[in-house]
Amino acid sequence: MKAWVYREHGNAADVLGLDPELEVPEVQEGQVLVKVLAAALNQVDAMRLNGVFQLPGFSLPAVPGYDLAGVVVKAGRGVKELKVGDEVYGYMWHAKKDGTLAEYVAVEESYLALKPKKLSFEEAASLPVVIQTAYGGLEKAGLSPGKSLLVLGGAGGVGTLAIQLGKEVFGASRVAATSSTRKLDLLKSLGADLAIDYTKVNFEDLPEKFDVVYDAVGPSERAVKAVKPGGSVVTIVEHNKALPPPAFSYAATSDCSTLEKLKPFLESGKVKPMIDPKSPFPFSQATEAFSYLQTGRATGKVVIHPIS
Repeated sequence: MKAWVYREHGNAADVLGLDPELEVPEVQEGQVLVKVLAAALNQVDAMRLNGVFQLPGFSLPAVPGYDLAGVVVKAGRGVKELKVGDEVYGYMWHAKKDGTLAEYVAVEESYLALKPKKLSFEEAASLPVVIQTAYGGLEKAGLSPGKSLLVLGGAGGVGTLAIQLGKEVFGASRVAATSSTRKLDLLKSLGADLAIDYTKVNFEDLPEKFDVVYDAVGPSERAVKAVKPGGSVVTIVEHNKALPPPAFSYAATSDCSTLEKLKPFLESGKVKPMIDPKSPFPFSQATEAFSYLQTGRATGKVVIHPIS
């Protein structure tokens, strides 16, 4: 099969290469083999490439990528729910070597959910990491009906979902979000009651404070100045440092139950995937997709499709 492989750490343009003859992975007990039809990139993918972030047991060479959407083509022993032909999506959080920038991946059944019929494979691939990160962070922060929410980095992959989930799933009475000037209309279209231009306004200086601050950009020292007494600040960008109270860090783990829980909101269109206008990048341009991701200018998710 074809797969993008890196054999040393560095920038994607320098270390990532297309291997046309990588072996199709063997399916272990509890796993399914998925024909990948679309994948998406996250900042953690670039961090793994650069060697900034590594999971225990990781070794090179490796295939990058966490998010995927595709079709089950083989089921291993012990697989109970999924069958050949099922259209699925999810992310491979515990993948030590082989990620989703490949024609086939072997994935634990528990990481995958049936793809909502309303969504294309591109749309589905854009969701797993960001929607589970947004949902889990808001849940842990205690967002509930009637509370207010501020999303820092509202136009990014996680931020676009945090705004929508805050409104539609958690019932926030008021949602504010920050972005650059040209993305303010996007924030409003996603349901933000207040769109804050961070190039002109320091959000922490606003008189209004919030029950929950969802920090997708950092630093948390600023975020805690925007929270009400007794409120919560959840950050997804600072994991290895002491955080000022009441801030705490959150990182999602791959769990199909969250995807199943949110399926009605995706099927109804109340929660929508947000794919960057430059996407999809063809499989042959994975290095260009990484370079664009690392500019920090993407709106929503950077998606790679078709995988061939």
